[in-house]
Amino acid sequence: MSQSNPSFLKIENTSLFGDIAAICLSNICIIHCLALPILAVMIPPSLSMVLEEEVFHLYMLIFVLPISVVALMMGCRKHKKYNVLFLGSVGLFGLVSVAFYGHELFGEIGEKLLTVLGAGLIASAHFMNFKACRSIDCDCLPCDGLEQLPKDK
Repeated sequence: MSQSNPSFLKIENTSLFGDIAAICLSNICIIHCLALPILAVMIPPSLSMVLEEEVFHLYMLIFVLPISVVALMMGCRKHKKYNVLFLGSVGLFGLVSVAFYGHELFGEIGEKLLTVLGAGLIASAHFMNFKACRSIDCDCLPCDGLEQLPKDK
């Protein structure tokens, strides 16, 4: 770590890192749901069973839930755009509901559609959070290279 960039160590960076991590995890979830039927035919059965298990959804929730809650709350505390927090909360509620009750309530296709919708809402909320935080103060950016980007108005 370089001492020349003390803004890198600010607590506000947690929100930006969290937004990026949550967007990546949401995309993994979407890819898992959409590509699994194709991969199940192409990969060995033992690996296919591991990817299909509901445990995958629970592991994803273990990562997505705390990262999303912390990043969205920190961002909203800074930019005061509570529609971002609401959108992310709806997506998180959808993912939690689908993980615990999806197959029984909505069937396999409904479960996949609601998972993709929830993950998409979460990714959208984090993208909006990232942009809103960035438009307020470029000093809180986690990377020197990003400081060169123009602010959104």
